[in-house]
Amino acid sequence: MPNEKAAIEAPPFRILALDGGGAKGFYTLGILEEIEALIRRPVHEGFDLIYGTSTGAIIATLLARGDSVETVYRLYKAHVPAIMSCNRRSTRTRALESLAREVYGESDFGQFKTGIGVVTANWKTEKPMIFKGSREMAHGRKSTFTPGFGVTVADAVQASCSAFPFFERKIVTTEKGDDIELVDGGYCANNPTLYAIADAVRAGERNATELRVVSLGVGAYPAPRNLRNRLVSAVKMIPFNSIELLQKTLEINTQSMDQLRSILYSEVPTVRISDAYTEPEMATDLLERDLVKLNVLRQRGRESFAKHEAVLRQFLT
Repeated sequence: MPNEKAAIEAPPFRILALDGGGAKGFYTLGILEEIEALIRRPVHEGFDLIYGTSTGAIIATLLARGDSVETVYRLYKAHVPAIMSCNRRSTRTRALESLAREVYGESDFGQFKTGIGVVTANWKTEKPMIFKGSREMAHGRKSTFTPGFGVTVADAVQASCSAFPFFERKIVTTEKGDDIELVDGGYCANNPTLYAIADAVRAGERNATELRVVSLGVGAYPAPRNLRNRLVSAVKMIPFNSIELLQKTLEINTQSMDQLRSILYSEVPTVRISDAYTEPEMATDLLERDLVKLNVLRQRGRESFAKHEAVLRQFLT
């Protein structure tokens, strides 16, 4: 029957999901460098939907607008160490906001070259708020859908990266004139893969087996020995235990979201890449500002890719 044949021959719907993790996004860029070489074209041409949280949101939006991985890496190399070296929450926030304005200008969510999702969390309602570029991904109110709620990409990305108390919370104004206070998307989905799959299957009405999902983490590392001193100097007036708890919360969230994904959508072909490292020399955290260490993370990302190269080749080429 024609419908059955069409279903069999339907091309796969490819999803790229990028975790949050601050400076550790260098690891993600190492994997993406290899993926871009594998598919021999810009990353946005290899995926139908790119989702990102926090640092993953920065990478996702830059790739979705057409930037090469090398371009994103140069941006990270030039700015991440400087932003993470700011010794106050307010100065770090201003540096991030200034960079977002410089990189994105006044661009909106209607200008991306592929599907996009940017995960944030509503501080007041304690619910996720996800900025999307396509009506197809909306679960409700499709007739009044506005890409990104009318918020600029710069504001949405900054909100997704507002890891309070490392950064100040971000207030955005929607097309409807609503002011909404947002924080880092890692509070609800530091690993956004489950959200991306749900959008494709539930809202987009895709067959689960039709999907091909590539989920990239930032790796897991020992905590730096001087973590207490770094965090106390980096975030004035914030107790050390609060910072330690935040980092642990994001890490637990990442693992729990992946476990839920594997239970709820076990039939969805998924490659998850995020290796754990135990060597003392690999100690780092989301505030890392040492460019030598960050480039080691990038190298480790490329090595992690190699372990999954065969299945990625099947998924993407």
